Amino acid sequence: MRRDIGFPTIVTLAAMATLTALTADAMARQARPAPTTEATAPREAGEPIMAIVSIGSQQVTFYDADGGILRAPVSTGTTGRETPAGVFAIIEKDKDHHSTLYDDAWMPNMQRITWNGIALHGGPLPGYAASHGCVRMPYGFAEKLFDKTRIGMRVIISPNDAAPVEFSHPALFVPNAEAVAAAPARAEPLVREAAEAAKTADEAKKAAATAAREAALLTASLRKLEWLKSRADAAELAFVDKALAAAETDQAKAHAEELKQKAAATAAEAGTQLDRAKADAKSKLDAAAAANEAAKAAETKKAAAAKAASEAKLALEPVSVYISRATQKLYVRRNTHKRSPDGGEVFDATIEAPVTIRNPDKPIGTHVFTAVARNGAGLGASLRWTAVTIDNGDDAKDALDRITIPQDVLDRIAPTALPRSSIIVSDEPLSRETNYRTEFVAVLNNQPQGGFLMRRPTVNVPVARNQPQGGFVMRRPTVNVPVASGNEWGNNGFGFFYQRNWNSQPASPRAGQYYMQQRWW
Repeated sequence: MRRDIGFPTIVTLAAMATLTALTADAMARQARPAPTTEATAPREAGEPIMAIVSIGSQQVTFYDADGGILRAPVSTGTTGRETPAGVFAIIEKDKDHHSTLYDDAWMPNMQRITWNGIALHGGPLPGYAASHGCVRMPYGFAEKLFDKTRIGMRVIISPNDAAPVEFSHPALFVPNAEAVAAAPARAEPLVREAAEAAKTADEAKKAAATAAREAALLTASLRKLEWLKSRADAAELAFVDKALAAAETDQAKAHAEELKQKAAATAAEAGTQLDRAKADAKSKLDAAAAANEAAKAAETKKAAAAKAASEAKLALEPVSVYISRATQKLYVRRNTHKRSPDGGEVFDATIEAPVTIRNPDKPIGTHVFTAVARNGAGLGASLRWTAVTIDNGDDAKDALDRITIPQDVLDRIAPTALPRSSIIVSDEPLSRETNYRTEFVAVLNNQPQGGFLMRRPTVNVPVARNQPQGGFVMRRPTVNVPVASGNEWGNNGFGFFYQRNWNSQPASPRAGQYYMQQRWW
């Protein structure tokens, strides 16, 4: 039955619709805080050493040796596709990247931090978390930053705001002036020796192959001669038996004897050739065995020379160390700057060792210690370190107090430690995303990882069943949850820079006496 709607009803419905729209609009404005603005340090900036992304306040800050240099708003992953919190490094850069996961979506000035698709790149910023797991930055900011960073630069993604603070501790690497000065001079001859050893090994392998072929040919000839000798012997014996049995006259017997002598001569010649071939074969086989042993020795020398040259060259690179409470192991990474055929650069991972952690069942937190610069002009000057803590546990000092690094490992990496070297201490194991084309990838398992788990990993990435997996289970997020955003920037739009105060004071209740107080502009 049709029923007309009167004017009062229309007015009421219109009012209700207007009120609903206004309420929704107000809620949207409340859920979408005003985005922060970009800021640049009011000083000359150095090369970026690390970037810290705050999921809580939706911003990224880049730091050089003296503090923050650039800050910008970001948009991280939505619920079910969360950007994973943890410790990463830049592993690939692409000025004009297009996504292989999301319909060829444009991701300009892409700086990859995992091979399963997490990256920093330019993109739209609606003022809240809205990505599929990547960290979107303003287009212009991403473009301006692209040429300033390098492969291996540390990227820390924190659930909340975090910043580096000055830090010192006896466990941090102390370089040796003589070792640092001698490293370049030591590397050059070792590289030459490695090249010569490789050439010698290649020649030895060719010689061994040639000797093996010659020995194989003689062995085949030897088998043929042995067959001919056996035929000659058998023919002689059969002929003599038949001839003697058939001979009835003296003439027949004489002819049989003549034929016997010819057969005997043929058999004797075959025997002589066989003996000569056996001697040659033994000589060739002995030569082949000697060439094979020489090739093995050359390969061993080549490997040793290459290892020595590699370690000498790596000593010229900053070293990164990861200490995991979960595995009770220490891992070392250095960038070789060699391009990998399947993308990115190859990281050396030849050092892995057990480490002693006191009270191994007690959480230790996640802390990143970075050597930002030298405390002086000389090569032997001590390093100036900062610390960043992004997960609950011990404070940074207590975390290092609990760890004993094997002395042989320290002897290999500490004397030539350079600025940009780092030590990461964490409760977490290394992610299986860590491989020969990454530095370290470690995610906080007490934080959502939807945007990480939903992607196809380079190797099998285990799914944490006790954590949210919306982005892994379904392709669409169930709901967009706004993320709080802070925009307290201080004077001149950038209030987070500090000057070092060498009167050591705690910077926070967790900092301990090893932290240096920050003075805020």
